[in-house]
Amino acid sequence: MRYMGVDVGKKRCQACVMDEEGQVVEEFPFTNTIEGIQRLLERVGGDCKAVVESTGNLWIRIYEALEMHCVKVKLDNLYKTKAIVSPRIKTDRLSARILAHLLRADLVAECYVAPGEVRQVRALLRQRASLVKMRTMVKNRVHGHLDRYGYSSPWSDAFGVAGTRWLRGLELEPVDRCILDSHLRHLECLSEEVGLVDSEIASRALESEDALLLMTLTGVDFHSAMLLACEIGDISRFPSPKNLVSWIWLCPSLYQSGNMLVTGRMKKDSNGIARWVLVQAARTASRTDPRMRELYLRVASRKGDGKAVVRVANKMAVIIWHMLTERRPYEQVKEGLYRSKLKKMKRIVS
Repeated sequence: MRYMGVDVGKKRCQACVMDEEGQVVEEFPFTNTIEGIQRLLERVGGDCKAVVESTGNLWIRIYEALEMHCVKVKLDNLYKTKAIVSPRIKTDRLSARILAHLLRADLVAECYVAPGEVRQVRALLRQRASLVKMRTMVKNRVHGHLDRYGYSSPWSDAFGVAGTRWLRGLELEPVDRCILDSHLRHLECLSEEVGLVDSEIASRALESEDALLLMTLTGVDFHSAMLLACEIGDISRFPSPKNLVSWIWLCPSLYQSGNMLVTGRMKKDSNGIARWVLVQAARTASRTDPRMRELYLRVASRKGDGKAVVRVANKMAVIIWHMLTERRPYEQVKEGLYRSKLKKMKRIVS
C-alpha cells in the first residue's frame, strides 16, 4: 500500500508518495489543470490511498478525479490538522509530506464530503444566496436615492407592483432618474433569475425525502429545508442529537481546568449556513409554534431575546436529528400550513 499527500494550490500543486515504512517513493509537482491532474492519475496506482488539502474550492477537481480513478481519497481538515502538527517552516513539499505521513498513521482529520449530486444542489443554493445578496444591495441603493430627496414609500413593499410604479413616477434630477431606472431594471433582472433558480430548487425539493420531512417543522420552507438537508448530509454521521447540535455550534463552548468551569460564547468555526437557517426558523417558530413559544418565553424571561432564540434553534436541531434518523415528520405539524407549502412549491415549479 502507498500513501499520497497532495498540497493544493491555485496553479501549482505538490504530491508526495510514501510506502508503508514512511519512506518517500516519489515527489513531484503538477499543475492544477486538466493536463496536470491527468499526469497525477498516470502516476497513481490502484494500491494507493490519498489525502487532499482543502484549499477553498481548488481541491474539488483533484478530489473528483482521484475518486473516479478508484483511489480511496480523503479531504483534510486544515483547522484540525494544525492542532495535530504545525511546522515552523512551511513549504508545499513539506506540507505534502506531512499529509502523507498523517494518512499512513491514520491520523488525518477528515472533512465530510457530500456526494456529487448533493454538491450540485449546494452550488445551486449558494447561487440563489448570491443573487439575493445582490438584489438586497441594489434595493439599499434605491433607498439611498429616496433618502436624498426625502421620499418615503406609501406602500409596505416599495418594490412590489404598486411600489415600482410609484418609483418610476417620482420627479428626480435627470441623472438620478437615469440611475434609479437602471437600478429598477437591475432588480427586475435579478428577481427573474431568483425565480428561475427557485423553480429548480423547488423541483429538487419535491424529490427529496429529507426536505419534505424538514418542511413539516414550523418556520422551515422548501428553500430552508433544502439548505439544511444538503448541509447536514447523511444524518447517520451524527451518533446523537448532541453531535448535530455541536456541529452546528448551537451550544456554548466549555473551558474546564481543575475546579474552574467557564462557559464561553458559541464558536464561529462551524457550519454557519445551517446555524443561520435554524436561527431564522427559530424566530418564526417562537411566534407561531405553541411548543417553541413556551420554550422561548421561559428562556427570554431570564436571559433575554437573543439567547432564547438560540435555545429554540438548539431544540429544533435536536428534533431534526430525530426526524431524519427515525424518518418521521414533526409531531406537532400544522397540516394546513404544510399543504400550503407544498402548493407553493408546485406552483413555483409549474
